[in-house]
Amino acid sequence: MDARLSGKTALVTGAATGIGKAIADRFIAEGARVVYADRDAEGAQRAARGPGALAVTMDISDEPSVEAGYARLSEAGWELDIVVANAGVQLFGRDAPIADLDLATWRQTVDVNLTGTFLTIKHGVRALRAHGRGGSVILTGSPTALNGEGADFTAYSSSKAGMHGLARAVAGAYARENIRVNTVVPGYTETTLVSAISDDPASRAAIVSRIPLGRAGSPRDVEGAMVFLASDDGAFATGAEFRVDGGMTTL
Repeated sequence: MDARLSGKTALVTGAATGIGKAIADRFIAEGARVVYADRDAEGAQRAARGPGALAVTMDISDEPSVEAGYARLSEAGWELDIVVANAGVQLFGRDAPIADLDLATWRQTVDVNLTGTFLTIKHGVRALRAHGRGGSVILTGSPTALNGEGADFTAYSSSKAGMHGLARAVAGAYARENIRVNTVVPGYTETTLVSAISDDPASRAAIVSRIPLGRAGSPRDVEGAMVFLASDDGAFATGAEFRVDGGMTTL
């Protein structure tokens, strides 16, 4: 495997498990140094193994925690090149159509998915600007921000739509500083986040039947798009949405 990220340093949120861990591990394999950031301190420690990996406890919905996480990177003498705002929540069993949605579920979802992404990018952009070389910011979006896939998940769909809008705004604001901002849009991807669905064979089959490629995605399907956008191969891409959803959003 070519080391497409050799010499680069990345911070990945939600890196203890699932898509986030897969991205962080792939970045390591591609030659990057990676900060595995997660609110689960023990999980981040388990995930960040080997040289070039640094575990950081970070609750993205809490600004002091985000600031402390980025400070750890500076203390290690690492200059940031890549930010992957991947951490998020989907509150199955609580999120609902708007008439049945309670305010606490709305606030918790938005606090993590939208405000947390805002804080991750805010301090990430500051770190990228500090060395003046620019860099790559990548968000993990969702098809629910683009179509009616998440009609029963009002809070999640709304928070992800806000993330997509945030990415476009930041991309426009910092393009002249060579800070590229893009969104990768995974489709139905089998991780612990969606275990409430994937553990039910009937629900899983119903979702897969709506995917033109005929299968569920895996974290590995998302890695390649992330590497492309993080590397110099993606140097002319900003403000874009890269759909890795098996064709789900074409229907």
